[in-house]
Amino acid sequence: MTDQCYSNSLISINEALENIRAALLPIKDEETVNLHEALDRVLAQSCIAPFHLPAFPNSSMDGYAFNSPDIKNTPFNLEEIGISWAGQPFTGKLSPGQCVRIFTGAVVPAGADSVIMQEQVTVSEKIIHFPNNTQEKQNIRYIGEDVQQDDCLLAAPKQLSAIDLGLLASAGIYEIRVKRKIRIAFFSTGDELRAIGSPLAAGQIYDSNRYSLTALLNNPCYSVTDLGVIKDDKSRIHACLLAAAKSNDVVISTGGASVGDADFIKEILDEIGQVNFWKLAIKPGKPLAFGRIQACHFFGLPGNPISVIATFQQIVTPALRQLSSLNNNTPLRFKAVCQSKLHKQAGRQEFQRGILIQIESGEFEVISAGKQGSNILSASSRANCYIVLAREQTNVEAGTEVLVEPFSLFL
Repeated sequence: MTDQCYSNSLISINEALENIRAALLPIKDEETVNLHEALDRVLAQSCIAPFHLPAFPNSSMDGYAFNSPDIKNTPFNLEEIGISWAGQPFTGKLSPGQCVRIFTGAVVPAGADSVIMQEQVTVSEKIIHFPNNTQEKQNIRYIGEDVQQDDCLLAAPKQLSAIDLGLLASAGIYEIRVKRKIRIAFFSTGDELRAIGSPLAAGQIYDSNRYSLTALLNNPCYSVTDLGVIKDDKSRIHACLLAAAKSNDVVISTGGASVGDADFIKEILDEIGQVNFWKLAIKPGKPLAFGRIQACHFFGLPGNPISVIATFQQIVTPALRQLSSLNNNTPLRFKAVCQSKLHKQAGRQEFQRGILIQIESGEFEVISAGKQGSNILSASSRANCYIVLAREQTNVEAGTEVLVEPFSLFL
């Protein structure tokens, strides 16, 4: 059986993404931020190591530093002549038969080339008893072992992780150049929409889409403006789009991208922009608008709540990453055994909401999160993944392997 919404005019997500990729150029503007503000920002200029990391040979554990020629084929003793603390090096030099107490991160003293763990020796006052089979040249971090001076620490463009910030800090780099934030405005359209807290008349609903989009756009790379709800009034929508396009890189609307009598988005954009209207071969979501209003990119998403979320994640998120100069836009997907029977008609790629678990053997299993209508927020709230079903796939029997796309790395 074929999806009733199927037609030859539907285009795939991949086709839509290819068209969008061809139309977008990364933002070139940069700004300087310090490391406290840099998490998840996109590095605009590569960072070069100003010195070796480590900058000096140091111990990887607490123990005793000694020189390997002192090793015997039997247990042996060395005299402790001092201590090398982290930040307070031992300043002398070892002679044959001597060792130095050393702590993790402390400078390895001159004349030493090995460190033994403190648990492997016994101590009698200043005499340290070393065991048989003591290993030479162990437990030392050497100069430049991690990074050599003038090496590239981090190459642009890169979205900066907590580990990246630690690496930069270890090299004494406090300020960096990053891509400026993408300026994004969004609004909902519809006479039926009301703000939370106001009374509902017959046929009216609370606007949930703007709250979902606020959360989806909560990203350090974005500067976001919520323009509220715009009624189905052509002049108001026209004015809103023109004003938003002047001060933003991207404008996103929800609702009004269909072909109803009150859907003015297409009519307005034909007048003020260059916009494509597509019917996507996906479910949830089908109507989508993409294009430009002056120098601003526009995305017109469907009105149903789950369609908004799905089309944002599958279409808008990769586009925003490209604007930020990030090209690793393929979502993580892998196989899991589906323990529910899934209903599907051929014709559209489906993103059904599922509940994914990892069983004791390490394999993954998934079940349906419940009703899959594009207005059913409760099932999506229970879900932690999409079950991604191919365009021509039909019903899935329980026990069948399916492709899943987790919402996060934690199940």
